[in-house]
Parts: sequence; structure tokens; C-alpha cells
Amino acid sequence: MFRRQFLRGSAAGIVAGALAAPAIVTPRFARAEGAEREPVDVELILAVDVSRSVDPDEQELQMRGYAAAFRDPKLAEGIARGSIGSIACMMFTWSDWHIQEIMVPWTRIDGAATAESFAKAVDAAPRRTWLYTSISGAIDFSMKQFETSGYEGMRRVIDISGDGVNNSGRPLADARAEALAKGVVINGLPVLDRVPPPPQFAAMHPPLDEYYRDEVIGGPGAFVMVAEGFESFEEAARRKIIREIASNDGPSMERAFG
Repeated sequence: MFRRQFLRGSAAGIVAGALAAPAIVTPRFARAEGAEREPVDVELILAVDVSRSVDPDEQELQMRGYAAAFRDPKLAEGIARGSIGSIACMMFTWSDWHIQEIMVPWTRIDGAATAESFAKAVDAAPRRTWLYTSISGAIDFSMKQFETSGYEGMRRVIDISGDGVNNSGRPLADARAEALAKGVVINGLPVLDRVPPPPQFAAMHPPLDEYYRDEVIGGPGAFVMVAEGFESFEEAARRKIIREIASNDGPSMERAFG
């Protein structure tokens, strides 16, 4: 059972604690015989929700938020403090169980210049909107990407952002359990709707931040970074990615406000 607690912390405090934290070494995947993989501190997958509940303006805020996170000097500083001094990162968008689209392929990031290149690729990525919300499909797709990444991370992290519950594909619990059994960490970035849901929906589903905490995230040091609306997404994404890179064992739920 992973530790659960609620805490609001400052970005400065998160970074300071994160940079001092040791890396967490998790079990490796079974790799192809003879395959050489470049070692990195973290293999990080950014899985971005583009279901129909995310309108074009909100999708733009998501992508701008991720690009801004990679332009933050603290990100490059965090990477430099790693044991190896580099990470591998990719981004894909997801919706229905069978709809995932790679926006930025696996990229080695070892400082400000390569982080800026990744940010520019995010800026240039196409914006599309689909229908349903398959978090389980996003996890399954992520696991396939780790197998063919070409990197060997000391940690492997799936960063899932979204504004709804799993409503497409296989049971989320099954996909999550398989990923955790292979040593993958799943973190969450739920985006809360400032408009309260209809009573009938609220009765059927827990608050989204609690849903992500209880049903989505998992693994050593897993956490939820809550964005209080899409206007807060940039701050939430920045804080979340910096913490993921630095492997900070901090609170399991934090909030970012616009």
C-alpha cells in the first residue's frame, strides 16, 4: 500500500527536496538479445488526453504548458544533477482505446539546448480532438513504447494528464497492475473542471483528483499534481515534470492554481 496524503507545497520546496533525493532503481523489462540501449536517468512518457471533453482552446493550453515546462531552467538543472545527466522523453496524445498518436518521438535531453528542441517539437505538434477516454489504452501504449525506446532508464515513468475517467478499452485496474508489476511508475495530472458536474454524474464518480490518486497512479513515489482548471495547467506541468526528473519522494497529491 503506497502512502497517501494531501499537501500543498511551493514549487521551490518541491525542487529543493527533489534534487537531493536518490534515484529509484526498478526492475528492467526483458530486452531483446544483443540490443544495446543508451543509459539515462529516466525514461519519461507524457501521455496527453485529447478526448472530446478537451476543447481546442484547452488542448492548446495543455501543449503550451508542456512546452513551457521544458523551457524552465530548473528542468535542465534537475537533469544535470542526475547520476547520468540525461533523460529520454517522448509525448503522445490519446483518446479511445485504439487511438494514440506520437507527437514527439523518443528524444535524449541533457541540458537547456536539447530541452528547447523538445519544447519546439511540442509547439509544432498537430492539435486533434477525438472521442472517448481510455486511460487503460494510454498505459498499454506506453508500455509498448518503453520496449522499443532504445534507452535504459534507471526509472521509467508514465505521466498521464486528463480531465475524465476511464470509459473506453479494457479495465483500468488490469492495465495499471501490469505496468506496476514491471516496475513502471504512473503519475497523474488531472485537470479539474471549474464548473461542478451534474448531480447524477457526481453520484456515479468520485472527484477526479481522488480518482487519479486511487485508481490511476502507482509505483514508488507516485503522485498526483492537480491542475485547478486548464488555466493552471502550465504551472502544474512544470512542477510535475521537474519532480519526476528529480525523483522526489514528496506528497502524493499537490495542487496548482491559475
